[in-house]
Amino acid sequence: MFEALTERLEKSFKILKGEGRITEINVAETVKEIRRALLDADVSYKVAKEFCDRVKTKAIGTGVLTAVKPQQMMVKIVHDELADFMGSENSDINLKGNPAVILVAGLNGSGKTTFSGKLALRLKKKGIKVMLAACDTFRPAAIEQLKTLAEGIDVPVFSIDGEKDPIKVAKAAILKGGQEGYSAIIVDTAGRLAVDQELMDEIRAMHAAVKPTESLFVVDAMTGQDAVASALAFNDAIDYDGVVLTKLDGDTRGGAALSIKAVTGKPIKFVSTGEKMEALDIFYPARAADRILGMGDVVSLVEKAQEAIDEKEARETRKKLARNQFTLNDFYNQIQQVRKMGDIKDLAGMLPGVGKQIKDLDIDNDSAFKTTEAIYHSMTPYEREHPEAINGSRRKRIADGSGTSVPEVNKLLKQFENSRKMMKMAVDGSLRERLKNFRG
Repeated sequence: MFEALTERLEKSFKILKGEGRITEINVAETVKEIRRALLDADVSYKVAKEFCDRVKTKAIGTGVLTAVKPQQMMVKIVHDELADFMGSENSDINLKGNPAVILVAGLNGSGKTTFSGKLALRLKKKGIKVMLAACDTFRPAAIEQLKTLAEGIDVPVFSIDGEKDPIKVAKAAILKGGQEGYSAIIVDTAGRLAVDQELMDEIRAMHAAVKPTESLFVVDAMTGQDAVASALAFNDAIDYDGVVLTKLDGDTRGGAALSIKAVTGKPIKFVSTGEKMEALDIFYPARAADRILGMGDVVSLVEKAQEAIDEKEARETRKKLARNQFTLNDFYNQIQQVRKMGDIKDLAGMLPGVGKQIKDLDIDNDSAFKTTEAIYHSMTPYEREHPEAINGSRRKRIADGSGTSVPEVNKLLKQFENSRKMMKMAVDGSLRERLKNFRG
């Protein structure tokens, strides 16, 4: 996410390296490079100019503290302006209503239907009774796509076979949802390949008919300035409440994320970074600014870990570590929980300084764990519970059964042992600290 922009901005800040103070001359040179970086990221010239003017004004009017270098001060100024341009604070969706009606709009190919499913899963995890309304009667496969997604997350879909009027479907879904005690109805609407009058008339009529408590515009982040143009058109039609950026895990230059709020005045509420149904995150402008400037996003990483890791299972793991009973089954379960957190490369990019180092690496999220899983499944139940029993002949059998080699089996067992030692040290240290505090 934003790798190219991050690299260009880092180069612009180097202009101030070694400078003793901020002056109009060195600021002008730095800002010029920042503008080029933004334009290369497909930010519109108008937005890029406005951003750079604000940065320049703030930089020249800022006194540099003795302990802070000009380069560091410029990074801080750019960070604050980036966050402000993208919305300053995160914005939640409105779920008031009985039921709350969430209208999802966008062009075909933007990820609108997939987002509807992801949002349904997110609301379901919060304990909200949610139903999907299949109102994209224009695209032949849209209803079946939504039903397939919904089946995977165990959320009901309302549709009417043969009905071509999306407004009739939406109204019937809302009526049924209200009668059956649903708290939220997500209305997946039809799109087109491009903005046209027919689409605008259709979405305007749908919005007026269902009177949604929340309207969300879904846009493909990879389309850059085209995304901004379609965002403006939809906003003129239905005055939506927020934007959803999809495909941020792709080859996006960041232009849409930086421009949409500045141009439409509407906040980015969610970002989608993968195909898995769990790959949907609330958009935090300050955290996005952190990542753009190569500072990582540790807070989001911790939140993902908290969502993926089962607390009860974590407590059991700590007990097993304290009793030296941590097995390969426990190790495998932990790997599965890490997989739930999302794409490995994206997770690693949340660590400060790591994103730049791995940007050229091609990491396949599934194949990264494939060898480990093959080896694990080639072990007997006894071996998984008693890894110390895995001798040379057993290792050869496991390697043959998993289609790997003995060195790969040895590597996995060493990783397991190292992980067990490190986690036990952490648990023992925590227990000692608690005992110390108790005695104190």
